[in-house]
Amino acid sequence: MSAGRVVIIGAGQGGLQAAMSLRQEGHSGPITLIGGEPGLPYQRPALSKAFLKTGEADKLALRPESFFATKDITLRTGEWVDAIDREAGVVRVGAEALPFDHLILATGTRNLRPAIPGIDRALDLRTLDDAAALRAALDRPRKVAVIGGGFIGLEFAAVAAGLGHEVSVAEAAPRLMARAVSPEMSRRFRELHEALGTALHLANGVTEVTETGLTLADGTEIAGDLVLLAAGVRPNTELAEAAGLEIANGIAVDAELRTRDPRIFALGDCAAFPEPGSGRRIRLESVQAATDHARAIARTIGTGTATPYAAVPWFWSDQSNLKLQIAGLADPTDDSVTLEDGAVLRFRDGRLTAVETINNAKIHMKARRLLAAAPVPTRDSLLQRNYDLTAA
Repeated sequence: MSAGRVVIIGAGQGGLQAAMSLRQEGHSGPITLIGGEPGLPYQRPALSKAFLKTGEADKLALRPESFFATKDITLRTGEWVDAIDREAGVVRVGAEALPFDHLILATGTRNLRPAIPGIDRALDLRTLDDAAALRAALDRPRKVAVIGGGFIGLEFAAVAAGLGHEVSVAEAAPRLMARAVSPEMSRRFRELHEALGTALHLANGVTEVTETGLTLADGTEIAGDLVLLAAGVRPNTELAEAAGLEIANGIAVDAELRTRDPRIFALGDCAAFPEPGSGRRIRLESVQAATDHARAIARTIGTGTATPYAAVPWFWSDQSNLKLQIAGLADPTDDSVTLEDGAVLRFRDGRLTAVETINNAKIHMKARRLLAAAPVPTRDSLLQRNYDLTAA
């Protein structure tokens, strides 16, 4: 059982999970959770989906206020950490210095805002305030233009189209969700959005946000009296970098999610860690990865036993009536095999890297178990079973 002082910077789902898991692992020392946004920690995934329809902000809270007193967790929201002083072992919040024995960085990401003329006219969808502003803007018929054909942009586009708005999506890549899914799955979702009446402009990046909409690279003008920017994110690494920690497309950590300072950990979207198996440095933008990171860190601190992160990553996206679930992590260039039920298996060097499914929770869960097994299934072994994952 540990009893040192733990400070967690970032009160999103990963930061909150770290605090909760520390108590579950028997940590008895002070825990301080600091968040820049006011209010209780809340769920972000629903912002681009259910919240836009219902506006029920109270249902987003991850825990009630009473929980923090019960678990003896000091929650400080609406505050920003100014600096990490590693030599003094404190974080500075205004004139206050908070000492730590262990520090967990759960600083997340912020929206990437490319240097496009007029980009300030575009709205974001990152915080509850952002989502509330978008929901209010959808209270009357709109011509909606979305910059970015990734998960967030397409989830928003599906909701907006479902509410009867005229929607266009501009994506610089030649296909939707190109970094995340196979060409076959991109095609399925292209068909979905076209059936919803959404105009898709692929391989045609935005060169300007005008007062009337968007201008694309080929000169096409897209009408839009509401423009959403969903063109990716960048990790919040400034505090760590100023403190002298290594940065590599995120806060560089080892297999135990420690930075070069053994007292300091990083988790979630801001952490760049070695992928189990390959050892290559990756960064995952996933609530599940953040909570799995948090549990591993809490076990290391709470029990004093080093706990490498080795969970199988998984992702999901709800778009209209289709629920995309991905088990594992594939590269855009990985091979793919489409099964009769529509599931897509991804392979690299003959080994299974990911399984993509639509509205098929059973196969998704089976895929997660397969990918967590040792050894990871090969293409040949699955071929012998005619790619029947339920029999593997």
